[in-house]
Amino acid sequence: MAKVAIVTGGTRGIGEAISLALKERGHTVVANYAGNEEKAKAFTERTGIAAYRWDVGDHEACLVGCKRVEDEVGPIDIVVNNAGITRDGVLHKMTFDDWNEVMRINLGGCFNMAKATFPGMRERKWGRIVNIGSINGQSGQYGQVNYAAAKSGIHGFTKALAQEGAKFGVTVNAIAPGYIDTDMVAAVPATVLEKIVARIPVGRLGAAKEIARGVAFLCDDEAAFVTGSTLSINGGQHMY
Repeated sequence: MAKVAIVTGGTRGIGEAISLALKERGHTVVANYAGNEEKAKAFTERTGIAAYRWDVGDHEACLVGCKRVEDEVGPIDIVVNNAGITRDGVLHKMTFDDWNEVMRINLGGCFNMAKATFPGMRERKWGRIVNIGSINGQSGQYGQVNYAAAKSGIHGFTKALAQEGAKFGVTVNAIAPGYIDTDMVAAVPATVLEKIVARIPVGRLGAAKEIARGVAFLCDDEAAFVTGSTLSINGGQHMY
């Protein structure tokens, strides 16, 4: 059954692939974005998917933004918390702002979007929340104590909220991507990237579409018995 879906950070990279995958499944998709107005407009022109601007790290902005989507598009029954940033650096050089901004957006954004949409899902007895974690939230990563902590927090948040939603027909799951061929990974120095790929058993970076397919499945009616789970899509780089 077609639903209204919001994908945060949904106009670029993995987010764009998720937005398109959900649209292909017949859902009415809204893509949230934070800053780049020009790229968001180009995304909407290219895909036909409406883009709404707000900062997911801002609690009030999420409440207002989601209310606007519900008023203009319809009740929100699918949320994909994909928005995220990096502010990398070893701990002794990392500022509090570097720490706080990553936690505010990457982890806080999940809380804010759930607060804005979970009550309605409970009321209607159907909902899907998919949180995008990371391989680095599972295994840690040098120079990313902020990012790894936020992504690890997402995995715990997912398991706890899944227990609250289960009896109301609301599933909450996470996907932990490995290294995916996106702009964020492209910014990694070539010599470092070579070493990363060498540690991936399948011998390549992942594609954004491969993450999007996992999200699309978890949002289906067919996935109703899957909740509190983390699906690792990482080419075998981290198994546990």
